[in-house]
Amino acid sequence: MSRKSATVLAFGDYRPKHRTLYFTRPELNQLLSLYSRHVARGVWRDYAIDHRDGMASFSVFRHTHEAPAYSIVKTASTQTRPTEFIVQSGRQKLRVSRNLAEALEFFQTPLSLVVAESG
Repeated sequence: MSRKSATVLAFGDYRPKHRTLYFTRPELNQLLSLYSRHVARGVWRDYAIDHRDGMASFSVFRHTHEAPAYSIVKTASTQTRPTEFIVQSGRQKLRVSRNLAEALEFFQTPLSLVVAESG
C-alpha cells in the first residue's frame, strides 16, 4: 500500500495580481449626489460604473450613445503611492486628489460678485 504525499501550494501563486477595486458607500453617495444635481440642471443624462484591475470608474454622459463627458477614477493604493481620485475628460486629467471630495471640487461653479448699480 503506497501513500501519496500532499502538495503544498502558495495561495499567492493563484491570486490575481490586481485586486478589484470598488467605490465605498460614502463615495457612491457623493458621486450620485453630484450626478443628480447635474441631471436636474439638464446637463447629464446617464452614468456608468466600471470595475477593472486596480481601479474603479464612475463615468457620466451627456447623451447615452456618446463617449463619457467625464470620468471619476479611483486607483488602488500601492506600497509607493496612496489611493488617488482622478477627474478626467477623455484622456486629459483635469484634477488629481487623494480624497474624493477634493476631486469633485472641479465641478463646483465659482461664485462671482455682482455689484448693483444705483441709479
